[in-house]
Amino acid sequence: MGSVHRVTGGAQQQDVRRRAGWLPQDQSGLEAWLRGRRERHQERDPDRALHPAVSALRDLVEGDPVLRMHAHQMIEQVPAGRRYQDRHLDSFDELLELVDEVVTTAPEYSDEQMVMTPLDGVLDWTKATPAGSAFYRDPRVNDALRTILQGWCDFLSSDKSLEVLVDAPSGWCSDAARRAVGMDRFEHDADAEHWGFTSWNDFFTRRFRDGERPVAAPDDDAVVVSPCEATPYRIASRVHRLDEFWAKAEPYSVEELLAGDEAADLFVDGTVWQAFLSALEYHRWHSPVAGTVLRAWVEPGTYFSEASSQGADAAEPQLSQGYLAHIATRAIVLVDADDPRIGTIAVVFIGMSDVSSCVIGEGVEAGARVGKGDELGYFQFGGSAVCVLFGPDVVESFSLGALPQAPEEEPSVLPVRSLLATARRRSVD
Repeated sequence: MGSVHRVTGGAQQQDVRRRAGWLPQDQSGLEAWLRGRRERHQERDPDRALHPAVSALRDLVEGDPVLRMHAHQMIEQVPAGRRYQDRHLDSFDELLELVDEVVTTAPEYSDEQMVMTPLDGVLDWTKATPAGSAFYRDPRVNDALRTILQGWCDFLSSDKSLEVLVDAPSGWCSDAARRAVGMDRFEHDADAEHWGFTSWNDFFTRRFRDGERPVAAPDDDAVVVSPCEATPYRIASRVHRLDEFWAKAEPYSVEELLAGDEAADLFVDGTVWQAFLSALEYHRWHSPVAGTVLRAWVEPGTYFSEASSQGADAAEPQLSQGYLAHIATRAIVLVDADDPRIGTIAVVFIGMSDVSSCVIGEGVEAGARVGKGDELGYFQFGGSAVCVLFGPDVVESFSLGALPQAPEEEPSVLPVRSLLATARRRSVD
């Protein structure tokens, strides 16, 4: 293991991943967590074989001179838009072994150093370098990362992941974790081992108790409800069919947001509302309106890419939220609302960084009827976001709780199935 080096980087603004609790609020917390991972790595059996998916990434890189160059350069370069005090990686081989450790562990609870997206934490340095930008956008690397994420998902869906669902300082059944999560709001058996959950993913996708999140105005079709328990991030109006979504201003590009679907025309000059989900909150999705599902599918995407078109500033992760909505793995659900004043509405559930698993619920398919607030699916493991697309002149107003806040303000969560927006109550001929 090499020595720790002092490094410097560009100015760091507010990071959505930190506001939402996916990474520690302070950079020092992330670096302390990384030091802990390195200490574990030092104790690793040198003869331990890499997970097959991690080994495949190593073989891919070693077999291609350009990828090998990028892999080594992204370790050597100093990341833009990050305030790292220490260098935590000495080689690509070390990075692979740290990734290998992640795919056989579940996120642990911590008051100060909790990292709910550990792959994102391990790769954070490399993502914000010029070489890393090229590396993670390579389709072959993306395919290899998809396989790694699937391997991790398989672990998190197994009973082996229950090792963190215990009453211990770093366990999710501890009093501190119970209070932080607000477990009294969720279905669980407090007297059962692991609270009755069968895996980490079972715990992560826990359901609210009956009556905990009632549907706003269930008999008023003009009222649109929030599809997720999420913090508002942005509202954009008069959005274009095609736009430079990679730019610093993060405009929405409807055709690419909807992965080229023919429904894009319905939302040109319309409105997009985006919000991000918090680490300790609820991770299931619900229909914003009553209506009929037109289409529902999962669009594969890029996993660890950040916007980089505006120099050092654009490498900052808070400038990648709109960008990721267009290129990350995402579930897209189009619903023809019962209320003709709303028409077709699109909901895009975005898996960000470690979240490659967007699971559409059974029976949510073309022709299916959904009630307002009915469940549509869920995210497994890690950070995520949601976009709701409205056609032109559909929205009369957004609720106060749906309005984005300044980065310096304490994040305020809009409850799932609560009032998101009200449609214009115009007459329909």
